[in-house]
Amino acid sequence: MNENHLLAEGFEAHRGHLRAVAYRMLGSLSEAEDAVQEAWLRLSRSDTAAVENLGGWLTTVVGRVCLDMLRSRTARREEPLGVHLPDPVISGETGPGPEDQALLADSVGLALLVVLETLAPAERLAFVLHDLFAVPFDEIAPIVDRTPAAARQLASRARRRVRGAAPVPDADLARQREVVNAFLAAARDGDFEGLISVLDPDVVLRADYGAAPAPAPREVHGAAAVADQALTFSRLSGPGLLARPALVNGAVGVVSSREGRPFSVLAFTVKDGRIVAIDILADPERLSGLDLTVLD
Repeated sequence: MNENHLLAEGFEAHRGHLRAVAYRMLGSLSEAEDAVQEAWLRLSRSDTAAVENLGGWLTTVVGRVCLDMLRSRTARREEPLGVHLPDPVISGETGPGPEDQALLADSVGLALLVVLETLAPAERLAFVLHDLFAVPFDEIAPIVDRTPAAARQLASRARRRVRGAAPVPDADLARQREVVNAFLAAARDGDFEGLISVLDPDVVLRADYGAAPAPAPREVHGAAAVADQALTFSRLSGPGLLARPALVNGAVGVVSSREGRPFSVLAFTVKDGRIVAIDILADPERLSGLDLTVLD
């Protein structure tokens, strides 16, 4: 077995972990794959004879690549169209396949990723690497060109944002599904009070329509406003819409399609028996790239 084969074998052993790091950093499945591929290219061009911990070395490389991608994304971003949701990871109700299990470890729900999107690139890197992957600050510091103490402060600022805005969902999927089914039934039946009963008073609904015209507000706060929005969506959806239960980033969700084409993905965050967040992907361009065969 030659050295290149050993190197490739070592890289493949860490691919799932690297993909998970990159997905949390970027919120994009395709960009995460690009970052992992770039890490392989850098590995193949490097002298790794002195590398004692290949996994740690690769994690650092992926962190640097993702940081550069985030900074580039920030620099070229034009006026936002509104809500931009991270890419959802969709699986059947039996759970994600082996390829996505590492990707979704530690309950990386869409609500958490939405909050991570609001962080500065260096804050996001410090939080993701330290809080989600236990990378020490003395290894994070050189990536962000800071001292370890300054890197710790970056993570601390990010942590405060996350704790204040990203609720921790209930772990019981059966209970989540019960609450979501009650919500869907109330919306279908036009039952405003039924909707209110399963919505947290401070619930937030975020809808990403991409560049398409928004048929309703892209972000709505409060139980009454979200209930109104749900009733509006129910009226607008019309006949012929097939809604299938799914797991979206490991939590209970719904994937809707019309005539075999994806129409929307709904991700619900349920905490203490009530819905605290609803994230809707309804961007036709991004929906067209989803693989829904996992639901068949």
